[in-house]
Amino acid sequence: MKIAAVRCVEYSGTMDHPGAFWEERLIRPVDIYPQFKAEGPGFLPREGAGPYRMTSVYVHIETDEGVTGTAGPITHEQAHLVTSTFAPLLVSQDPLASEYLWDVMYRYAVHGRKGVEMMAISALDCALWDLKGRHLGVPVYVLLGGPTRDSIPAYASALGYSLEPDRARERAAEIVGEGFTATKWFPRHGPVDGKAGMAANVALVAALREAVGPDVDIMVDAWMSWDVPYALQMADRLAEYAPRWIEEPVMPDKPQSYAEITRRMRNDILVSGAEHEYTRWGIHQLMAAGAMHLYQPDTYWAGGISEMLKIAALASAYDVQLIPHGHSVPANTHFSFAQPATLTPMVEYLLKWNTIHQWFHAHPVHPVDGRVTPPTQPGLGMDLDENKIESRRELSFS
Repeated sequence: MKIAAVRCVEYSGTMDHPGAFWEERLIRPVDIYPQFKAEGPGFLPREGAGPYRMTSVYVHIETDEGVTGTAGPITHEQAHLVTSTFAPLLVSQDPLASEYLWDVMYRYAVHGRKGVEMMAISALDCALWDLKGRHLGVPVYVLLGGPTRDSIPAYASALGYSLEPDRARERAAEIVGEGFTATKWFPRHGPVDGKAGMAANVALVAALREAVGPDVDIMVDAWMSWDVPYALQMADRLAEYAPRWIEEPVMPDKPQSYAEITRRMRNDILVSGAEHEYTRWGIHQLMAAGAMHLYQPDTYWAGGISEMLKIAALASAYDVQLIPHGHSVPANTHFSFAQPATLTPMVEYLLKWNTIHQWFHAHPVHPVDGRVTPPTQPGLGMDLDENKIESRRELSFS
């Protein structure tokens, strides 16, 4: 069996949703500048004043035996790299030789060890695993040695919901009612916002704790936008509300800052991060520095399933936990079901993001009563729902 073609296709459809989809956004490192801080949440293009226009790009790796592997959604920037840089390396190769193909792409893109190039490699690697599972007729977690358990708890990430305390309190109660035992929120304020911003962050977490009660975990994601003193002050102020962890308090290129926060963190609050780090080498630098308690690399960014297996081995050796970033739930689910519960204890589920990200999927991964179960479809289950596809366009950048 040989790879016959690597194609990127843009699919379009329509999603009905009353009112504004994004109510609020997360804080960003660039928000230290007023013109960026003033920007509102993202938006989806509408058809006039009605439903939202949905557009997603997927990569398809086709073989001469009729088996196809799929991954996505990906960005147009990734699609350009897939078609112009990496497709020529893959065509005519054995699609089951995923280790060889990963190494070829990595060595070829020596200036793309991080960022968009690695994200493109990651998507292609996931498509190859989907292809491999389809060829052999089994879910990918079976190929990885799983499943290790019957279900995995998911935690609900509330990115995009209002942070006004009363509305956050209402939504958090709904999340608990849906069976989730953990929820993560994204406060908008950082060091440049002074005492008033810090008070607003505390008010949000206080409202969440009031809504969910003492037995549900609350997590706080700073999205790389705090600094060491601010993170430690916030930890002290939030201690009475018992957050499980503070995520990405500083930029990913500051392992010593992470390590200092981790060393000085009190009140049993964990430090998490590495969503924006890449490959086993980048993650190893953080682990060697004792940068954080648990690591959250993204399967579709950090190198794909092939690389996540190596990162998992590192995490096991350093005795830290690994909870992949929730951008890539289908791939994360298969990966996590092949690992011990002590290593990958939870799956992140971004509530609004997965509404969009899995919109075209025929078999989306959705938690039921706050838990995900092993998928049954072969590969990664990346079939697309033809009933939702209104148009398609093959992307060409020549």
